Formats: sequence, C-alpha cells, structure tokens
Amino acid sequence: MSLRTIAGDSLALLLTLSLAACQTTTPGSMQGAVEVRSGVIEQITDVQISNTKTRGLGAVVGGALGLGVGSLIGGGTGRDVAMVLGTIGGAVTGNAVQRRNQEPIPGHDIIVRLTNGVLVSVTQEPTNLRVGQKVFIQGSGEDARVTPAK
Repeated sequence: MSLRTIAGDSLALLLTLSLAACQTTTPGSMQGAVEVRSGVIEQITDVQISNTKTRGLGAVVGGALGLGVGSLIGGGTGRDVAMVLGTIGGAVTGNAVQRRNQEPIPGHDIIVRLTNGVLVSVTQEPTNLRVGQKVFIQGSGEDARVTPAK
C-alpha cells in the first residue's frame, strides 16, 4: 500500500469523523417524548455562553486538508516532506480559525418559578421573553428551552 493511498484513506476517515462531530440537535427537532413544565419567569440575566463543543476539530480538519494537499505535491521524499509540512501548517491554521469562531456568544440565564413553586434556571440564546411572562420549559439538562406559553 503506497503512502499516497494511506494519505487518501486517512483524509477520508478524518473528514467523515469531523462531519459526524459537527452533527447537532436543534430545539424542536428532538425525537420522542419531551418533558414540558409550565411556570412564570422570575428573572432574566444577560450571560456569555461558552462555545466549545467542537474543541480541536479545526486542527483535525486543517491537518487532514493539509495532508491531502501535500500528497499532491512532488514525488518521493519531496512528497513526504510536503505532506508533513501540509499537515502541520493545516493543523495550525485550522486551530487558529476555530479559536476565532469559538468566542463566547450572548445568552440569557432565565429563572422560572414552576407551578409547583420550584425554581428552574435555563441558559439559552437571547429571546423576546420578559419577567412575569407565562412560559413552558421543554426538555431537560442541556436540551432545556424556555418558550412562551400561548
């Protein structure tokens, strides 16, 4: 098996894994039964939401692309050197691009008093909700979302 074949197979595997890591579930697309609770908003606080779900992915994708490009250059030892340099350069560049895109995003920490008196805090993207508004909390854990009651 040649180095070029190994490089091509590695690139295909890395791209497949990278795309699988990017798959997300958006609110409203959850399958199956979802717990829904009702209550009234007690407090809304502006917060910054950490954006680190795909940490390291930029370096992996950049390195894989650099490896693929490097494998197309030259022949013999020159190709090997180009592949190594392409992998390193791609990983560094991919990591820098990802770091720039991982800045915290604005959000709201919403505290809801449920009808049974329990307080629940949900952090999510900004919405048009207001204190005193009747709402539903759909889901639980990281998938919980506060939506207006109609």
